[in-house]
Amino acid sequence: MGQNSLSLKFAGLGLLMMALSACASSSASGPVPGSVEDLVVNVGDRVFFDFDQYNLRGDAQATLDRQADWLATYSAVQVIIEGHADERGTREYNLALGARRANAVKDYLVSRGVAADRIQTISYGKDRPAELGSNEAAWAANRRGVTVITSGAAS
Repeated sequence: MGQNSLSLKFAGLGLLMMALSACASSSASGPVPGSVEDLVVNVGDRVFFDFDQYNLRGDAQATLDRQADWLATYSAVQVIIEGHADERGTREYNLALGARRANAVKDYLVSRGVAADRIQTISYGKDRPAELGSNEAAWAANRRGVTVITSGAAS
């Protein structure tokens, strides 16, 4: 085997490796469409509320509009809406507030065409904080509604 033949084989091997690398990186460039990660990364899985409120802010409505469109595309997906509250107030009050928040999210999605039987709600009140702390940043992060896929998502 001559020097030129060996050089051509190594060059060919190098080109093959680059092509395979490009294929691998392009297929791993984002979440699988219709997956939990797709919802979280490309749509947004949570909305936030003002203190002691359950009405949807403009930014929350924009997120829920994207969720409704995503749910229309992936019609086999079932979700549960979690309602959460910050640590202030009694456990009972915050469970009721979380329920109102979860229902506000559900009602909005239904108004946007998502079938009500695809959506369940649950309130965790202040029992499952996203962020620990007794300050405005933690409280704001914990006043939320989270859309969680329960079935039908792509893997």
